[in-house]
Amino acid sequence: MADSAFEPISGEKVDPAEFDVANRVFFRLYQSSNLMHKVGTRFMAEFGTTTQQWAVLGALARPAAKSGMTVKELIVFLLLTRQNLTPVLDRLEDREWIERARDTGDGRARRIRLTARGHDVWARMQRAIEDFYAAALSEFDLDDRVLLYRLLDRLKVRLSAL
Repeated sequence: MADSAFEPISGEKVDPAEFDVANRVFFRLYQSSNLMHKVGTRFMAEFGTTTQQWAVLGALARPAAKSGMTVKELIVFLLLTRQNLTPVLDRLEDREWIERARDTGDGRARRIRLTARGHDVWARMQRAIEDFYAAALSEFDLDDRVLLYRLLDRLKVRLSAL
């Protein structure tokens, strides 16, 4: 009779039940991510904003980004590629929500920052964001939310190390 575990490229035997659970976890994360974008965009409909645009605005609205961020800093912070980020920045710039300004410390570099209009839109978005979070997390008490955050953070750290 064949061994119940199979051997992946790494050479280590993997229990089929463990593989099944891992497969379900990653598929559920994939589904949840897609739903987060779909439903989150619906909550942002009055602003005509996608969740990707929302994420960029949120990154730039942080106190730590008061002087703006470079494209490279945004890529690292949001875990995006330049190919994914550039069109989002172009759309936000077309709407006059962000600007690309020369870095005072390095004239060759550009810093991306919110415009006055971008700050205003971000402030108005807060209610829709709060509503989205409340609706999405309504079945989770505070302890559940903290546990979910910690588990997802551990997964993100581990994936970053691969």
